[in-house]
Amino acid sequence: MFLLDDYEIVLAGLILSLAVPVLALSISKFSRPSRAGIERKTTYESGNEPIGQAWKQFEIRYYMFALVFVVFDVETLFLFPWAVNFNSLGFFAFVEAVIFITILVIGLVYAWRKGALEWS
Repeated sequence: MFLLDDYEIVLAGLILSLAVPVLALSISKFSRPSRAGIERKTTYESGNEPIGQAWKQFEIRYYMFALVFVVFDVETLFLFPWAVNFNSLGFFAFVEAVIFITILVIGLVYAWRKGALEWS
């Protein structure tokens, strides 16, 4: 028979994880000013008067550069546990890591040839 006697700490963690954001949002809602003035509706640019529109369209190159950065950042997340346990994993894990790195290098070469790594 499955008993839930040992799950009180999980329930307490769940209640706490739900209560903290609700409490933080409630406190900020009641403590903020409710009047909207002219200064509140303007764009803040380091104390200077705003120039132009607040909505600006960014070029696709910025997003492509960021996406390539995220891909290789995630690569580091996958390779770190492998590197820590390298001695105990064996040859099969080494071959898998080489295949993984090869796929990422192919992706890097592809992005490089398409010009995703060039900023200008």
